[in-house]
Amino acid sequence: MDKINLKGLTLKELEEFAVSNGESKFRGKQLFEWLYSKEAATFDEMTSISKALREKLSSIVNIGKIEIIESQKSSDGTIKYLIGLSDGKNIESVLIPSVIKFEESEEEIKRLTLCVSTQVGCPLDCKFCATGTMGLDRNLTAGEIIDQLIAVKKDIGKKITNLVYMGMGEPFLNYDNVMKSIEIISTGMDIAARRIIVSTVGLVPQIKQIADEKRKMKLAISLHSLDDKVRKEIMPIAKKHPLTDLIESIQYYYKKTRLRPTFEYILFDGVNDRFEDARHLIQLSNRIPCKVNIIPFHDNEITRGIKSSIRLKPSSKESSEKFIETLRKNHVTVFARSSAGKDINAACGQLVVGTKKIRKMQ
Repeated sequence: MDKINLKGLTLKELEEFAVSNGESKFRGKQLFEWLYSKEAATFDEMTSISKALREKLSSIVNIGKIEIIESQKSSDGTIKYLIGLSDGKNIESVLIPSVIKFEESEEEIKRLTLCVSTQVGCPLDCKFCATGTMGLDRNLTAGEIIDQLIAVKKDIGKKITNLVYMGMGEPFLNYDNVMKSIEIISTGMDIAARRIIVSTVGLVPQIKQIADEKRKMKLAISLHSLDDKVRKEIMPIAKKHPLTDLIESIQYYYKKTRLRPTFEYILFDGVNDRFEDARHLIQLSNRIPCKVNIIPFHDNEITRGIKSSIRLKPSSKESSEKFIETLRKNHVTVFARSSAGKDINAACGQLVVGTKKIRKMQ
């Protein structure tokens, strides 16, 4: 029989585990601190727990294990990690360093943002995303999501300040494990919920669910077009969740939480970068207080091979700048995201694991 994996259990679950094994609830709290705050990799490291109990634990449960197989560093400082899971599957995570400067002062904030994956592959087949070509293998456990953070922290020897669930997979298709990982990270690993962003293609029931559950992390929606026909062509999930339903769910979310969502918007030449497209975004921002992230299209040899009835290519610099200027003139809060890690295929939409990379862990 496989041992229970403690990594990914919440404080309450660890306390229940301790009691069910004849220990006090306090032992569960100790395990929570060792697993997450102190990031212990073995039971031997848990020195405040008796040797007898450590031996007992090692015989009935494990802590789980992932492994950094390789890393690549971009010219802009971005690092892409190929990570091996215990069953031989592989995922990618991306570390993005950035400096935020304030115009009115000399003050600046240095950020280290980790982009984590939530699935091995992705089933949604968005026409601009290389990950979708993999299909879906399986969901990650809460522990495997958390272990991406722990592994990268140990690799760089620095604190991760921000976390984004924007790597491989659709987070809301792995809802329970994603929410459990956020609960653990925000309560036990020194990253507040307000510094965590979850990105979704727009799964309506789950958007309403996080509103009803009063989740405190930030929400980002992969929007990319306010033309239903276009959106259905480039994002097949829109056939199930059309724009009217999606926008209604976001209005519901804002009304319940009073948190501004972020709309992610990749600019495609001649497809969604025209004045009328900007006007539609302006109208939406007047209905729902929001932020808009403008993202360049990061194509590569994989995305260029994806079949689509709409030809997708990057918007020109002139068109992009004009689009952004139009939004800003109309008082839309706009951020123009850089192409961090593009030279190592680590930018938005470029993550994919080929079969030749798969290696069985020992």
